[in-house]
Amino acid sequence: MAGTSKSEGRTGLLNGLAAYGMWGLVPLFWPLLKPAGATEILAHRMVWSLAFVAVALLVVRRWAWAGELLRQPRRLGLVVIAAAVITVNWGVYIWAVNSGHVVEASLGYFINPLVTIAMGVLILKERLRPVQWAAVGVGFSAVLVLTIGFGRPPWISLTLAFSFATYGLVKKKVNLGGVESLAAETAVQFLPALGYLLWLSAHGGLTFATEGIGHAALLASTGLVTALPLVCFGAAAIRVPLSTLGLLQYLAPVFQFLLGVLYFGEAMPPERWAGFAMVWLALVLLTGDALRTSRRAARTLGPAITESKPPAVAGATDPAAATAATGAVREAESVASGIPGGAAVAAVSGAPGAPAPEAGVPPLTKQ
Repeated sequence: MAGTSKSEGRTGLLNGLAAYGMWGLVPLFWPLLKPAGATEILAHRMVWSLAFVAVALLVVRRWAWAGELLRQPRRLGLVVIAAAVITVNWGVYIWAVNSGHVVEASLGYFINPLVTIAMGVLILKERLRPVQWAAVGVGFSAVLVLTIGFGRPPWISLTLAFSFATYGLVKKKVNLGGVESLAAETAVQFLPALGYLLWLSAHGGLTFATEGIGHAALLASTGLVTALPLVCFGAAAIRVPLSTLGLLQYLAPVFQFLLGVLYFGEAMPPERWAGFAMVWLALVLLTGDALRTSRRAARTLGPAITESKPPAVAGATDPAAATAATGAVREAESVASGIPGGAAVAAVSGAPGAPAPEAGVPPLTKQ
């Protein structure tokens, strides 16, 4: 049994590394799609993502959720909002990478946990611990430093961070599994995207049919590039603790940052290094505080369950005590992922999706 548990944990960790590794290396993919422009790439991503997840859902025969969703106008409206917000996120990210702003794009996903926490305070009226306030303050100061360094506000980073934080907040309310969520959102995106591609074709601007079969295959593979990391993430989410995923999530922006500096050769003047260093300090404060709180809550959980066992019924627990302590652990682990406690919204960016509700963790997403 212990061997099986260890094996499951190893499988989960490998899937998590694969998911965040793919999200981190995706800046290498978008330039391959030139001469297609960012808007055409975005439209293909929407169309082919729907095709890919539709086939996946047919294989696993999971369609019951669709009928349920259609009978709930409020949830359907939230799916439309989520689709609109992730469209902005995807579009800005693709444009940023193909326009030589990989470093600034990576910054968006570094500051996303801080933006998510700030939204939890402003919108959900959540209360932060002193260290969390300090992290948010340092993050805000970093944006000011970077504004001076860039000579303008880092609008790409801010757009990516705020759009993704909003997307996560909306997805929390929808509460759909990862593949189902991607299917619902791309179904909303499909007709406008297809309409745009047809319009582009009518005006002679579509590269899909004019740049050879290799280019067409790469554009079609945008669906796979969107969905495959999500599948790996789903496999990881049900096997490893959320706090582990919260630490793994930083791999993606780290990879993107390194690619921007070392591979794409983007400039990093001193003021930019200073801004990034402040953001990293804020994340260290945030993550350290969350892990400390998680450990304290875990220690509370053990005695709560042990003491609640009635002597005559082995294995029984007091649901109230266990739920309260489990909630404390979950709250702490949520913050480690950049998610404010009760908000439990998405922590990171680009590809929509979340583990199915039975995974037992708040939804996390990526580019």
